[in-house]
Amino acid sequence: MNTDTNEGKWKQIKGEFKEEFGNITNDKSTETEGKFDKLVGQIQEKYGETREKIEKEVKSW
Repeated sequence: MNTDTNEGKWKQIKGEFKEEFGNITNDKSTETEGKFDKLVGQIQEKYGETREKIEKEVKSW
């Protein structure tokens, strides 16, 4: 299994936690960061690309 794929799974878990924490504390910034981390993690898991490459691509959308 690719290390980028594993990193993607971990990023999704961290993103879910960050999103929920932002929701509980009513911090929209943290909640949004969590959603972004989750998205990057899902893409990273599926395609096995590096986080930096994916974040650059997503931000260019």
